[in-house]
Amino acid sequence: MVKIFKLKNIISIKDFEREDIEYILDEASKLEDIAQSKAISDELKGKVLGLMFFEPSTRTRISFETAMKRFNGQCIGFASSDSSSVSKGESIADTAKMFEAYSDALVIRHELEGVSKFISDLVDVPVINAGDGAGQHPTQTLLDLYTIRDEIGSIDNLNIALIGDLKFGRTVHSLAQSLTLFNNVKIYLVSPPELRMPQEILHDLNKTNVEYVEVDNIEDIIDDVDVLYVTRIQKERFVDIDDYLKIKGAYIINKKMLEGKDLIVMHPLPRIDEIAGDVDDTKYNKYFKQAANAVPVRMAILKTLIKNNPK
Repeated sequence: MVKIFKLKNIISIKDFEREDIEYILDEASKLEDIAQSKAISDELKGKVLGLMFFEPSTRTRISFETAMKRFNGQCIGFASSDSSSVSKGESIADTAKMFEAYSDALVIRHELEGVSKFISDLVDVPVINAGDGAGQHPTQTLLDLYTIRDEIGSIDNLNIALIGDLKFGRTVHSLAQSLTLFNNVKIYLVSPPELRMPQEILHDLNKTNVEYVEVDNIEDIIDDVDVLYVTRIQKERFVDIDDYLKIKGAYIINKKMLEGKDLIVMHPLPRIDEIAGDVDDTKYNKYFKQAANAVPVRMAILKTLIKNNPK
């Protein structure tokens, strides 16, 4: 049976079924040679991608630009609110309608949850959520899943530890929800008490067959996991800097604690001090490969959405 991708927009990983995820991962696998060789395909020649980044980004914005350029397409947009007319008082709705007129798809990052969904209801071109506050980051989750499958061979039957800022970390919110679509996955939620996974995410996990355990110490679970997914403590999400300083550096992964373990270490980046530099040259390090995987995965997303929804 020929697989199809049913979504017009990518707003939340909760909108996906397993076959939607597998469709994108399979497409990304086909495109990896182009991404790695830095070749150019004419798949989206003449198409324009609108990048509306109200919040700063490095990897996500640049990987979307790279993905579009690998298809011989073009990008327009801005990298912060200050460099758009929003700084002059223009509404987000008006900015989005203007971008719709110029673009074949929109990629949106905003510090507030729900902005991508709001814009998707206003425009007729595909909308991709590139991160909304402490909410969702679905395309990061797709490249995370691609990395896990590529490195281990399957996403089923794994024990995966999510470590660090689980309260504000949109990457772990989306990843945890995506794992409910796979078989026999156990999730370890490792965080300080102040940064526990939000109740709404736990509610979603409770509705599925995914087993999860909340723990404080990495040492208690490190022998049992296949994947350590590490996140930074996000200073920018704290109102009181003293609260941040109390838990900064709560979890640090180093080479010694990994020796003899059969696992991989991932991180959505940027990292601060939560993974020591001595891990970089070990077999456990998959976070740089993970970042590189953003290009074929986002190529697959752009190709699928733009070709399925011609303007």
